Amino acid sequence: MLTLKYITENTEEVIARLAKKHFDATAIIAKVIELDNARKVVQAQFDSESANVNNLSKEIGLLFKQGNIEKAEEFRNMVTKCKEETNSIEKGFIQVQLQSMNKDVLEKIAKENKIKYYYKLKKADLINSLLDSIKILTLIEKKINDLLVQIPNLPHASVPEGKRPEDNLVERSGGIMPNLPADALPHWDLAKKYDLIDFELGVKISGAGFPVYKGKCARLQRALINFFLDNATAQGYLEIQPPYVVNAASGYGTGQLPDKEGQMYHCDLDDLYLIPTAEVPVTNIYRDVILNENDLPVKNTAYSACFRREAGSYGKDVRGLNRLHQFDKVEIVQIQHPDKSYETLDQMVNYVQTLVEKLELPWRILRLCAGDMSFTSALTFDFEVYSAAQERWLEVSSVSNFESYQANRLKCRFKGNDKKTQLVHTLNGSAMALPRIVAALLENNQTPEGIRIPKALIPYTGFEFIN
Repeated sequence: MLTLKYITENTEEVIARLAKKHFDATAIIAKVIELDNARKVVQAQFDSESANVNNLSKEIGLLFKQGNIEKAEEFRNMVTKCKEETNSIEKGFIQVQLQSMNKDVLEKIAKENKIKYYYKLKKADLINSLLDSIKILTLIEKKINDLLVQIPNLPHASVPEGKRPEDNLVERSGGIMPNLPADALPHWDLAKKYDLIDFELGVKISGAGFPVYKGKCARLQRALINFFLDNATAQGYLEIQPPYVVNAASGYGTGQLPDKEGQMYHCDLDDLYLIPTAEVPVTNIYRDVILNENDLPVKNTAYSACFRREAGSYGKDVRGLNRLHQFDKVEIVQIQHPDKSYETLDQMVNYVQTLVEKLELPWRILRLCAGDMSFTSALTFDFEVYSAAQERWLEVSSVSNFESYQANRLKCRFKGNDKKTQLVHTLNGSAMALPRIVAALLENNQTPEGIRIPKALIPYTGFEFIN
């Protein structure tokens, strides 16, 4: 998330840049500043009262030493009265704030404060329980934080204007377009012809969007995973094997929560989320970590299954492997010095380009417009490959720089050689997502002899044709 300091010091700039993302931040930022001003007033009052109590306490100690018991007791009573008045004012303010919240929000706060059986309590009882467990500054800071997480990342200056995918800019393209016969088959028909993928069996076992890969296609999946991992480790990325479920703190750290909560599979009983990408667990390795400047960049890669509800997806775009609820992906993640993150972004984009070139697929790179970018990204490049039988471009990778947006949520920092601590920049990219790569490989390489395997993959598959 954006830092409170940056928002308060650059309010008009923040509002203007977020407008490019078609996000009107005027009201929410006004509320943030209002609460921050209230926090400063309360903090000043507490600091003043604390200084007063400390001074009186020192006087009490001296009076006791001097034997002036009566005066010492008088000062002690003043300290007690001061604390009681402060507590009364604090509870009154908290009560007003809590009464303005709906029960769902109160239950969330009660859960965070470990209040027993909070879900059984009525609203009035919840408020009474919270009055005894929550502090005024904690409450104000929580309200500020709850607003900050609703504000998207600022788009980089190079992000083009636009609202829709059609407004994205093509940076560059390459590869040779396949020349297929008129009777060329889309990948779902090829899958049936060569008994490679059973979509109906996936529906029986789990539901739509969970295909079952068979025989040489299952081996092709494994070959691609190993191919992508080997290429990443050759580029200096450390391979990680992460968990496939994460807690809410991890989802919050990388920005999936609360923005994409509806797109994630949630295990209610354990309050865990199935990962939508390995970016989430891998980046969260560095949550609440202070790195040394000499440790940067940190480069990790990971294979994982990915789980996405894809709520609201329908039509021709979801047929076959085009859009799934479960799919395999290799991810690359970098944690970098702020001064070097855009140079690193270019390097990551160039690296992903080498992968699609080795796979002999027609490709293009898009610079996403502001309206088509993710909530957390400052700048994103999408890779698409051409699916010849479908006659359409398919997205297979996104490479993004989040600047310090994720790092602020994660509290991931580094200590410079000047001993000062500051937020890192985080970057990640798909290198790569498998389903649409497989779709394009099957369609583009269909021949009378069978489906040809690209030369770079043959050492991994152990076969040259699927037939």
